[in-house]
Amino acid sequence: MDQPEPEPREECGVFGVWAPGEEVAKLTYYGLYALQHRGQEAAGISVADGAQIVVFKDLGLVSQVFDEQVLSSLRGHVAVGHCRYSTTGSTTWENAQPTFRTTAIGSGLSLGHNGNLVNTAELRDRAAELGVATRNGATTDSDLLTGLLAAAAADKGIEQAAMELLPTVRGAYCLVFSDESTLYAARDPHGVRPLVLGRLERGWVVASETAALDIVGASFVREVEPGELIAIDAEGLRSSRFATPEPKGCIFEYVYLARPDTTISGRGVHATRVEIGRKLAAEFPAEADLVIPVPESGTPAAIGYAQASGIPYGSGLVKNAYVGRTFIQPSQTIRQLGIRLKLNPLRDVIRGKRLVVVDDSVVRGNTQRALVRMLREAGALEVHVRIASPPVRWPCFYGIDFASRAELVANGLDLDGIRRSIGADSLGYVSLEALVAATEQPKSRLCSACFDGKYPIPLPEDIHIGKHLLEGIEKGVAGSAAPVLTTGYGAEDALRRP
Repeated sequence: MDQPEPEPREECGVFGVWAPGEEVAKLTYYGLYALQHRGQEAAGISVADGAQIVVFKDLGLVSQVFDEQVLSSLRGHVAVGHCRYSTTGSTTWENAQPTFRTTAIGSGLSLGHNGNLVNTAELRDRAAELGVATRNGATTDSDLLTGLLAAAAADKGIEQAAMELLPTVRGAYCLVFSDESTLYAARDPHGVRPLVLGRLERGWVVASETAALDIVGASFVREVEPGELIAIDAEGLRSSRFATPEPKGCIFEYVYLARPDTTISGRGVHATRVEIGRKLAAEFPAEADLVIPVPESGTPAAIGYAQASGIPYGSGLVKNAYVGRTFIQPSQTIRQLGIRLKLNPLRDVIRGKRLVVVDDSVVRGNTQRALVRMLREAGALEVHVRIASPPVRWPCFYGIDFASRAELVANGLDLDGIRRSIGADSLGYVSLEALVAATEQPKSRLCSACFDGKYPIPLPEDIHIGKHLLEGIEKGVAGSAAPVLTTGYGAEDALRRP
């Protein structure tokens, strides 16, 4: 049986807080909890108290890595948080974030990165010239960036070092970093990934999504602008421009990546997805009895499709809310059940019905193929598949772990070929024009490279791009099973909790 494919995964969620008098570690914990959908492989928090930085990180979900005892031990007024899904570097403890370095003058630097760089090889060569080595076997572009920043900060300070380094960094990056007393945030000149600024009664917050501001009670102030560096300390907030903004926000954030209760560029994600469904119904109508979503990501678009088509909306699939990334592989017997690990049909609802099934995207096609077969076995008369995004024909080099181009089902087949491949009675994808219209953003301000192959940030030769690029240069150390606490002004010795 076809195995359900991994869903498209975004690299990371970042969160930072500057708030004297607040329990910043707990605020960061809850902020990361709200951003857990952006990365489930590892989580970490650094806290600074004006004199030292303490970093705690490990593999696993936020709720698995941190407990009350750990959070209570992380005391200070500045925090940086990170939850990771890897797009550069393997899933090892060494590659968990925040990354940490010590500058030549003895101050610490903790950094969390969301996105993916495209000139990593060039930066690696520069680091080699400067004698900046990877730390503890890390193999990520984020660790490389931290090393370069720490090296440059030795004689000019972190803020000035960032202003000089960031214009030479190409790709997608939202950075949240700190020294012992100051919180910094920066966004690449294209603003590919979202980053927002919020206000607390006694401080400031930066986060990947507005939903993370909501959970900690921070009021939304504005987005961090593309090409902007923000610094927050006891003197207040100051903003600097290190590059001219050329906005190219990721359109796939609206399709799948962001939480539905998040707002991007003034447009609510849920409202956008409902509108995509309405436009999908206009472009690809169907004669059917029931519209059902593939939960949860297909739900808003299915609601919109039902509203526009007049076909009743219903729940035909039940999702197991507790199936996520797991380190325990299913047995062969369970593996053969495929998609049923995550979804199971409501037979009484779908038996004898002509169904419109709305999903957010198709990558390899395995999930949809298994889903169509499962619905037919449960008694559906017809299965009309509708997709709330255009065909994914190109890989993403800016922070989404799509398949390679050869694995993308839409790259090798036309619409009818894909329909036959997944076994649907009909198939329709929303057009790129309709998707852009639903976002209410100008197409010129959006990156849609995964749909049209137009990459706004120039790419180097393929040989210099890849998730394991740096591992070919320096082999990493096997991941540790124990969480690690790093303390002091960048103390190199790690204290391992039993």
